Amino acid sequence: MTAQTVLTNEEVATRLRIAVNRLQRRLRQQSLEGLSPAQASALGTVNRLGRPSLGELASIEQVQPPSMTRIVANLAASGMVTREADPSDRRSVRVCITPAGERALERIRTAKNAFLLRRLGDLSADEQRRAEELVGLLEHLLVEP
Repeated sequence: MTAQTVLTNEEVATRLRIAVNRLQRRLRQQSLEGLSPAQASALGTVNRLGRPSLGELASIEQVQPPSMTRIVANLAASGMVTREADPSDRRSVRVCITPAGERALERIRTAKNAFLLRRLGDLSADEQRRAEELVGLLEHLLVEP
């Protein structure tokens, strides 16, 4: 593609979707601390929310409750989370991250950031400046109208 080539919005959208998906896949490959992508995602969500119920966690992670029950059971077996009865509703279970889960998340984030830092370090100063601008544009795209 030459510098004079003007892409349609549809072409830009397609290329952006493909590039974001490939980057996400590469980041996932960097380090998951032995966790599946679903487990790592659920662990991050538990960390962010504090003490979600299994139902809340399943809804946010967009999986069926039985699937989330299995994911949380595996995370609990590996010492990453604990399950606690909800004090206001004994039938409901709340999920809490453990210090081991917090350390695993930190190692995952560190590995992913290290990958991006290596890749950014390969760019010229002008490309790094453009990458910084791109981050702002991507963040803007995520803001709901």
